[in-house]
Amino acid sequence: MPPSLTHDAADFRGVPASLLRDQAALSGLLIAAAGAAGLTTIEPPLMRLLPRGGLVVVLLLDVGHVAVHTLPDDGVLALDLLVSAKKDARKAIDVVTRRLGVRPVRATHSDRG
Repeated sequence: MPPSLTHDAADFRGVPASLLRDQAALSGLLIAAAGAAGLTTIEPPLMRLLPRGGLVVVLLLDVGHVAVHTLPDDGVLALDLLVSAKKDARKAIDVVTRRLGVRPVRATHSDRG
């Protein structure tokens, strides 16, 4: 039986701290990434400011989620995608890569469900 979900993650280093604190830019980034992969969102991005100045932004999908976690002082953005196996999460990662202007230092893919 084929998997029903895939789980992809990518870590980016060298991202400007100003971008990692920019709520509007990160929300737009998630929406663009989801659109590129043909993912269906169910509401606007949810955002939480973390105690050390980082952000968590989550975009809930009809199946799964797209999320980013930022560490501005370290220049790190972690991207997490749990999506239908019928979709290609790599397209979303490609959009994030182009917009950030840095390559992921680590990327993983696994079948779930």
